[in-house]
Amino acid sequence: MDKEGMEKLISKAEVLIEALPYIRNFAGKTFVIKYGGQAMVSEELKRSVIQDVVLLKFIGINPILVHGGGREITTLMERLGKKARFVEGLRVTDRETMELVEMALVGKVNKEIVNLLNQYGGKAVGLSGKDSNMLVARKRAPVRVDSDTKDEEYVDLGFVGDIVEINPGVIHTLNENNYIPVISSIGVSEDGESLNINADHVAGELASALNAEKLLLLTDMEGIFDSPDEKGALISSLSRRKAREMIISGEISSGMIPKVEACVRALNNNVSRAHIIDGRLSHSMLLEIFTDEGIGTMVV
Repeated sequence: MDKEGMEKLISKAEVLIEALPYIRNFAGKTFVIKYGGQAMVSEELKRSVIQDVVLLKFIGINPILVHGGGREITTLMERLGKKARFVEGLRVTDRETMELVEMALVGKVNKEIVNLLNQYGGKAVGLSGKDSNMLVARKRAPVRVDSDTKDEEYVDLGFVGDIVEINPGVIHTLNENNYIPVISSIGVSEDGESLNINADHVAGELASALNAEKLLLLTDMEGIFDSPDEKGALISSLSRRKAREMIISGEISSGMIPKVEACVRALNNNVSRAHIIDGRLSHSMLLEIFTDEGIGTMVV
């Protein structure tokens, strides 16, 4: 073997050595991963995420995968002549839309993810929040939105839910038997109605209920920037207090609001670290978890 080839092998060994203390510290811990965005669309990125999750399981970490599927839902709606509407990053969900949401998330996206994990050597089981009453929720009250007039305007989000109770027993059972739970963000009301829950919120609440070591949110952004137009500097570490201030000031807006809210709520409930990571970067989770520098924004 020539010198260049040997140096490449040594560099690979150095990567493993750098990861060793993290592997030791995280063995037996639970990571809740919110999977969404471009990482669910690109075939290359799908493989990257799935490989990362399977690797985490093999080295003794318990990954819990929570997914949305906004693009799949919107595509299905458009095929049926329905137009999607969002308020504060949440999809307005009437009864017909709720049926389409459940079809897309539970019937299609969830099973595709489970299949991929199994193909790459994992043992995955697909669930929704309705299984074993895992995610009990109630309808969210109408929300106030900005109006062109002085009159207050409220929008009824329909079958959009807020979690009121989590029953994670089935997740513990799967973890103990070396399965990887894959959870779609559908909850159930006390009356048995299906409710659409923001997947970021689901991930944050599950991380809290499971006393997770980490909450990892895969996004289509590098992280949080110090200006709203993404032309500023990437914030590598953000405090809960500063995160709240940035939401109030509008520096954090739109679809990033539920992600940051999920991080803050998880940290308030004893989750050690929350990370907002660019899911468009191959193996971004491994780079964030097992390298000294990391990537993205860590909320602390």
